[in-house]
Amino acid sequence: MTTTYAVLSEGLEKRFGAVHALRGLDLAVRQGAVCGLLGPNGAGKTTAVRLLATLLRPDAGSARVAGHDLVRDAAAVRRSIGVTGQYASVDGDLTGRENLRLFARLHRVPGPDDRAAELLGRFGLAEAADRKAATYSGGMRRRLDLAASLVRRPAVLFLDEPTTGLDPASRNGIWDTVRELAADGTTVLLTTQYLEEADQLADDIVLIDRGRVARTGSPAELKALVGRYAQAVVADRDALPKAAAVIDQLTGAEPQFDHEGHTVGAVTTDPTLTLPRLVRELDAAGVPLLDASIRQPTLDDVFLRLTGSPA
Repeated sequence: MTTTYAVLSEGLEKRFGAVHALRGLDLAVRQGAVCGLLGPNGAGKTTAVRLLATLLRPDAGSARVAGHDLVRDAAAVRRSIGVTGQYASVDGDLTGRENLRLFARLHRVPGPDDRAAELLGRFGLAEAADRKAATYSGGMRRRLDLAASLVRRPAVLFLDEPTTGLDPASRNGIWDTVRELAADGTTVLLTTQYLEEADQLADDIVLIDRGRVARTGSPAELKALVGRYAQAVVADRDALPKAAAVIDQLTGAEPQFDHEGHTVGAVTTDPTLTLPRLVRELDAAGVPLLDASIRQPTLDDVFLRLTGSPA
């Protein structure tokens, strides 16, 4: 079965004076997927989004977005995409309805009044439709901003840190909306500082480091690279070396100590290591055990392991 890519780039480069923001970026985003673009601050995530959205011109390399060449068919790319940046772009002096009608008219969407009403209902803004956007809460403004980027029903939607500064309830609302968009066939390219957000939403993850792709895969695939963390909490700090010897034997990895917490643990990539086995081996070695666990890795662990930077 042939895979169709909504975003496909090869060797994209971008410089800002002495700063080499992108150093040969290769992307392949499947049509209809949510792709999370992750990386440390300054890795090139926002530059990549601005470039793919035709807001910047590449210094080298090539890309196709929604089937259109990024440079030769930039106007066609712009007609095929929606963009929601880190900050709301709606006009606070206009009502929610007026904002969406304005965007619809700018994009020459037939029936701008009907389209505005449809989006206001979809994003839970119908009751506030005729209030000025300046009176909206942060979550409402982000929903209105997202609605504005969907006025034209884009094939590809770029979301650059869409939930920055939102409370948990508002963030969950945006997450639900992204899931609905993906279910309807919209391709979403998402950059975020919240690794839980990528874990919740992304089908695929592209980890960028120093302007290049460091690793790609599904969240589960990337976590499998890191392995699980086997840990023991002992009653007596003097028992830590004995517990460490057991964990070393079971995992084959160098144990890590927390002497104040009477804790020792190590990463394991052995899928057969279970918690009951860990407890049995510690007990057989005479370790005075208070607690034991085998923790699944998070994307924070992946981030730290593959980039060397904390999330």
